[in-house]
Amino acid sequence: MREVIIEKLKQIEQQENITILHAVESGSRAWGFESPDSDFDVRFIYVRPKNYYLKLEQTRDVLEFPINDLLDVNGWDLQKALRLLHRSNPSVFEWFKSPVVYRETAFSHE
Repeated sequence: MREVIIEKLKQIEQQENITILHAVESGSRAWGFESPDSDFDVRFIYVRPKNYYLKLEQTRDVLEFPINDLLDVNGWDLQKALRLLHRSNPSVFEWFKSPVVYRETAFSHE
């Protein structure tokens, strides 16, 4: 399943014109208490090309891809993730502590 998830992340990058900086498993599978019918909750932090951030209008900062009963894939723009981190949002901390990492970059370690 890991290979399927990694391939899906690559497809999302191409489809949405983004770069995924950090992608993890979130929820029951990450912490080892999944049930036989648990889906994979893939979460990621991404950036768009520089010009996207120069727009004056408000833009959506979340990508959601409920794919099927097996995959639930969602991502937050880096700006959103940083704002939530500043407010001590528990989801951001969970993502950085997840033992199941699908993608990490230098961003993940700084």
